[in-house]
Amino acid sequence: MVDTVLSMITQTPAAGVALDRADTAAMRRAVLAVRASGERLVNDLATVAAVREASDTLPLTLRRALREFRRHSGPTGSLLVRGMPVDESLLPATPAVDGSVQLTLSDAAAVLMLVACALGDPVAFRAEKSGALVQDVVPVPGKEEFQGNAGSVMLSFHNENAFHQHRPDYVMLLCLRPDHDRVAGLRTVCSREILPRLTHETRRTLFLPEFVTQAPPSFGANRDATAPHGVLSGAPDDPDMRVDLAATTPLTQRAKAALAELGEVFDRNAQSVRLVTGDLAIVDNRVTVHGRTAFRPRYDGHDRWLQRTFVAVNLRGSRGLRPADGHVLES
Repeated sequence: MVDTVLSMITQTPAAGVALDRADTAAMRRAVLAVRASGERLVNDLATVAAVREASDTLPLTLRRALREFRRHSGPTGSLLVRGMPVDESLLPATPAVDGSVQLTLSDAAAVLMLVACALGDPVAFRAEKSGALVQDVVPVPGKEEFQGNAGSVMLSFHNENAFHQHRPDYVMLLCLRPDHDRVAGLRTVCSREILPRLTHETRRTLFLPEFVTQAPPSFGANRDATAPHGVLSGAPDDPDMRVDLAATTPLTQRAKAALAELGEVFDRNAQSVRLVTGDLAIVDNRVTVHGRTAFRPRYDGHDRWLQRTFVAVNLRGSRGLRPADGHVLES
């Protein structure tokens, strides 16, 4: 399993960084500094301010990797950081309820918030998990077939919150506990990887406003679909991508054919990484879709447990949806 992760880093050097012992110790000191600040609730503005200040003390290896990734997320649009200070032996039981979040500033939550503040600003959506800035990604009994973070079947490729005008720029996933059988894989594929593998007609069609995307079930059933949009947009040689294979509907026959080809190319070119405790995966949500392979939960308190935080580079863009200039979008 470790060899698989290291193989990914070897094949795409810009896509991974492994913290050494000194780096992990420095990261742990930054976590302790945040937790010693007296702030306890993750979503409090005072907590975010304390985290932002402490983010200056992150190890240089990590700060450089984050700076380079923010400037250009590379051919895979993803960054894997290994060696984050997470001690599985000190964790409570994996949550097993729908909508589970991390409200208090645990060590893992501090790690996510520190990295979020180094990349940009943490954000959340009120309609999704009550707007918590740190959310649990865990299997939930009875939701095995669910196309979302509570499920355990194959999760289809998607940009996070593809329906939303202010979808996050980055999605961060910190592994607290892997699945029992060590088979769950985070799958990613970047527009930069698949663009040369698409036919000319499909590339042209994906830029046309012939697709609509529904909100995920976690946002409620009463939201309208998007206006017609392109799956690809921006620079023809390095486009942004906006798609959710479970929620994006083609409006024409050519759009239907293009979306089908895109899904096939995704499957053929995806990378899969089996995250272990202390692994932090960062996905550039503007150019990279992600999904997950299937796994079998046991609901015994030791199931797979990731925690998730969204990051915005341009927080100002969503100011009208964030009361008091907070970090939660109300709609």
